[in-house]
Amino acid sequence: MSVRITSVDVHDVRFPTAAAGDGSDAINRGDYSATYVELGTDAGVVGAGFTFTNGRGNEITCAAVRALAHHVRGRTVEEIVAEPVTFWRSLSADVQLRWLGPEKGVIHMATGALVNAVWDLRAKLAGRPMWRFLAELPTEELVASIDFHHITDALTPDEAATILDKGRDGMADRVALLERDGFPSYTTSVGWLGYPDEKVRALTREAYAAGWRAMKMKVGGPPADDLRRARIIRAEIGPDALLMMDANQVWDVDEAITNMTALAEVDPYWIEEPTHADDILGHARIARAVTELTGGRCRVATGEVAANRVIFKQLLQAEAIGVMQIDACRVGGVNEVLAEIVMAAKFGVPICPHAGGVGLCEYVQHLAVFDFLRVGASLDGRMVEYVDHLHEHFVDPVRTRDGRYVLPTAPGYSATMRPGSIAEFRFPDGPAWR
Repeated sequence: MSVRITSVDVHDVRFPTAAAGDGSDAINRGDYSATYVELGTDAGVVGAGFTFTNGRGNEITCAAVRALAHHVRGRTVEEIVAEPVTFWRSLSADVQLRWLGPEKGVIHMATGALVNAVWDLRAKLAGRPMWRFLAELPTEELVASIDFHHITDALTPDEAATILDKGRDGMADRVALLERDGFPSYTTSVGWLGYPDEKVRALTREAYAAGWRAMKMKVGGPPADDLRRARIIRAEIGPDALLMMDANQVWDVDEAITNMTALAEVDPYWIEEPTHADDILGHARIARAVTELTGGRCRVATGEVAANRVIFKQLLQAEAIGVMQIDACRVGGVNEVLAEIVMAAKFGVPICPHAGGVGLCEYVQHLAVFDFLRVGASLDGRMVEYVDHLHEHFVDPVRTRDGRYVLPTAPGYSATMRPGSIAEFRFPDGPAWR
């Protein structure tokens, strides 16, 4: 049966998180928001997708989705599946809108919202959670979904097919492992930059008691404050738990190396976004420095605002990262994330997805599980970020147990928001904003 997309509805949904300091870091202090997309169909099934923003400006992303919507409205799912890259390029390479990127920023984020909604629709129509839907797709269909343009010097279709074919081996055993134990995770909820010391201490104790053995803190304030807060967390979690740090791009390259020289005292597992997101060579220099500084114990992680697969290609080729942090909706949706996941496998770099925000945990759990089941086939060095807020606004929210994600079972991409939440937090006329 052919299923046609008959409508594209866009909602500007914003949550007032700035006042409490939730999500605060060295640069950002925002109201976590989502450009939320619903694809209506003649089958009655609705595909849901979104891109995450930080408050003001969400109206711009909503406008970008509306500008691209004609590429989706009226298409059948079967047409999209038959030529997935052609469909993806109709959005990412729109002959006029591409000029506003290209393949980066607001237009690309809007592309991701629409593309993710299509994949959510496909998984719902198949009656499977996204992780299983992706993991069980034939290799040729996965490869056909990837746009290899501009990345063949790092990954060819044949190389991708070899990796994906190999990933079939032992997949049933890996599914059983996750069903039993869940997927490894770390929490960022303990160390937002806007939290006072005693709140950091209390939240760290609570997280440790709840089973978390990997925690992340924000850095990038006054160096003495960063070190003091790091010492508090390390004292609470002991020497064996992992402590990660995130500078959110605030440092210059030399500044990052200087500050990490002091912070090495608390044995950080990684430093995330130590400098500007587009500075490939700067990340490479910092990576060499922290490797030498810590004897290889600390690595550089980045990716949450990496604009596209081409930036990731360069980070990998330059040996600038020891951890790849894919983002589910900064780039052009599932199709582009597939390229990034398979490239990481070729270069032997583990993936630890960026999450938090509005619905990012819901999204990326599926991508991390797919990576483990079909691509990376290992949990070594792999964790999904977890932030404990805003999950109640989703129909199929993430679940954790003993510091690990529990496998989602509902069909789709876990992206569907509750109608009551959309109505309450719709900007600017929802009751929460009056």
